[in-house]
Amino acid sequence: MSAYQSVFRAGQFADKVMVVTGGGSGIGRCTAHELAALGATVVLVGRKEEKLLKTVAEIREDGGAADHRVLDIRVEDDVRACVKSILEEHGAIAGLVNNAGGQFPSPVAAINQKGFETVVRTNLVGGFLVAREIYNQHMSKHGGAIVNMLADMWKGMPGMGHSGAARAGMMNFTMTAAVEWAPSGVRVNAVAPGWIASSGMDTYDGAVKSMIPMLKNAVPLKRMGTESEVSSAICFLLSEGAAFMTGATLKIDGAASIAPHMWPMPNHERAPAYDGFHRAVKPKVLEEG
Repeated sequence: MSAYQSVFRAGQFADKVMVVTGGGSGIGRCTAHELAALGATVVLVGRKEEKLLKTVAEIREDGGAADHRVLDIRVEDDVRACVKSILEEHGAIAGLVNNAGGQFPSPVAAINQKGFETVVRTNLVGGFLVAREIYNQHMSKHGGAIVNMLADMWKGMPGMGHSGAARAGMMNFTMTAAVEWAPSGVRVNAVAPGWIASSGMDTYDGAVKSMIPMLKNAVPLKRMGTESEVSSAICFLLSEGAAFMTGATLKIDGAASIAPHMWPMPNHERAPAYDGFHRAVKPKVLEEG
């Protein structure tokens, strides 16, 4: 098995403990692998232990250091206890990748209160709880870096209004926390991926599933992004290279979010992808594409 081909220097995060929520699959799994390849001890957090254990085993097989915690980030007392447990075992938390999230496709008129609140709790409240606890229990005295996960919601999010509302809220939380926590030496930034070829695409069916292979046509770079392209942005924001960046959101979407509908977007193959993840798996929905 080859190693992760990161664009960052070896040992970039040596002797640092990084927490990655939603680390058992998709972008979280990829980011955990890259952080570990760069020397970090990575603590994967998520609800499904089977996925976490599999990723931990992969990282250790590749020579990295990894641990895991089973957690529903929406439960305040459990989040508090989880952060305490991590600090008791590892002594510090240098960075947080607030990646955990989830949603389901639905027009706004068909979303009931429970469905709306569940998605907002997962994509906004849970991330807030994890960030707050890590700040209060450790970073407020020792500094650190936090990267929150958004999405392409700049033109609204038709078909996923609950997720769009939560992601927009997370962007505002990112900016607010960046200002409030700056005196503690804590930087808070966010990434906003567009259409990324990740395992999450295989969770959809019906009309949404049939649409996925065509999404690249709405991207000026004429392709989807890779998990590695999101992970590298996250690693940059966690690194000292981003020491003067806080409260910012990096769009990773091939300019899809800013492309005017009337502007021609000819087909081309002039934007090759970067894929440093040696264990990346192509989504099944794209296998024939």
